Amino acid sequence: MGGQPLFILSEDSERTSGEDAQSANITAGKAVSETVRTTLGPRGMDKMLVSDSGDVVITNDGATILDEMDIEHPAAQMLTEVAQAQEEEVGDGTTTAAVLAGELLGKAEGLLEDDVHPTTIVEGYHEAAALAHEAIDEATLDEELDEERLRQVAESSMTGKGTGDVTAADLAETVVKAVQQVRNGGVNRDNISIQTQAGGSSSATELVEGVIVDQDPAHENMPRRVEDADIAIVTEDFEVRETNIDAEYDVSSVDQLNAAIESETEELREFAEKVDATGADVVFTEGEIDSRVKTYLAERGILAFNDLDKDEGQAVGSATGASRSGSVDTLEAEDLGHAETVRVEKFGDDEMAFVEGGAATESVTILARGGTEHVVDELERALNDALDVVTAALDAGGVVPGAGSTEIVIADHIREEAASIEGRQQLAVEAFADAVDVLPRTIAENTGLDPIDALVDLRAANESGERAGIIAEGEDGSIEDPVEYGVLDPAAVKHEAIESATEAGTMIVRIDDVISAE
Repeated sequence: MGGQPLFILSEDSERTSGEDAQSANITAGKAVSETVRTTLGPRGMDKMLVSDSGDVVITNDGATILDEMDIEHPAAQMLTEVAQAQEEEVGDGTTTAAVLAGELLGKAEGLLEDDVHPTTIVEGYHEAAALAHEAIDEATLDEELDEERLRQVAESSMTGKGTGDVTAADLAETVVKAVQQVRNGGVNRDNISIQTQAGGSSSATELVEGVIVDQDPAHENMPRRVEDADIAIVTEDFEVRETNIDAEYDVSSVDQLNAAIESETEELREFAEKVDATGADVVFTEGEIDSRVKTYLAERGILAFNDLDKDEGQAVGSATGASRSGSVDTLEAEDLGHAETVRVEKFGDDEMAFVEGGAATESVTILARGGTEHVVDELERALNDALDVVTAALDAGGVVPGAGSTEIVIADHIREEAASIEGRQQLAVEAFADAVDVLPRTIAENTGLDPIDALVDLRAANESGERAGIIAEGEDGSIEDPVEYGVLDPAAVKHEAIESATEAGTMIVRIDDVISAE
């Protein structure tokens, strides 16, 4: 080659290698973790996120914060994926997973400076994660989850979140009722939906045994309430049918024009007549309804709603047992569903249809109210988290003590077993235990306690065989038994947080070369 340099990458490419790459990635991950750390716990703070267009989101939900942030660094994006995975799997614990992942990276940074090989750190972290899962299983309460325990799980997940003027305890009652309504062996989470409506008190949030459709009646003269309703769902437009042929009609007299108008009117009237002939009291259509058809339906006392989206149509069908028909021509009495009541309620300038007492399933809807859109949005996030954790507790392995208690058990168990691990992996296992300590330490700090003193007290209580967590009662909180105070978390949330944080942390630690190209 005559000593000439060989260029593999383009001139616009950038490459960071070795310790510089590891340091940059770890720093980025830690920065993301620190962003959400102050939101952890019952007294965590909120974040205000403002987009380029001026849209504002106020929340302390970790997944929402990381999703709304405009994160460019690829390593930092991995932590947002941790939160997303946590949210999708169990619905809560996103902040826990992100904070733990960041702390694992911080501990790994110290090990790398002490010349511990990245592979050794990865192996040690995976071994420690396995020990953590053992500790969670041992900490799981050996008791049946009755309604009171489920209420405590729901309340624990919502405590500290923005719920307006309604307490987490009141919302927890609503959440548990909703879950019990759709529980049949397991919990069909898809049968629980949340409908939001700004402009009222949060305390007006209610559980509707059915579905809510955010649509106005098609005509002002239609009834606003139908009892013992037979319901039809049609997907076509209730309008004059257009042909596929490009044809022209030559009208040469008034009689011909009147005949054409009468033919069109008769075609439109048939829509209402055919619906009425099936015995339907209420009709939902995913298409449009001609203004004349609306009048004909109103004359027959039929309540109609048009322009539904597909999901709304499926929800009504699922709740009432109605079959979605392609047209009124094929609609028969056997296709109708049934509901005890279909009523229209007015909220400010908006109207909604409540389909209650459906015959087919136990579908339920929580109507979340709030004074502003920001309050309603945060209330919806809190309710979703609560529904998910109650479902996880019932379907995926019970509950464990919350308030940082289980994390102390995990850290102590890992330290006990670390002594039996040979070589430098022991350092990584012990570092993992130290990283887990960041969770109760952060809760203590956000609650107002001295984090070091709180951690010492928690460890001392655990070593003496007592359960202890950080309870946010009084001005600064205290160290108490979380089970006695009803602070409980699903074991599945802890398992998933350990798993996802470990995967993200080890993936980032193994990277020693970052190549970016334009």
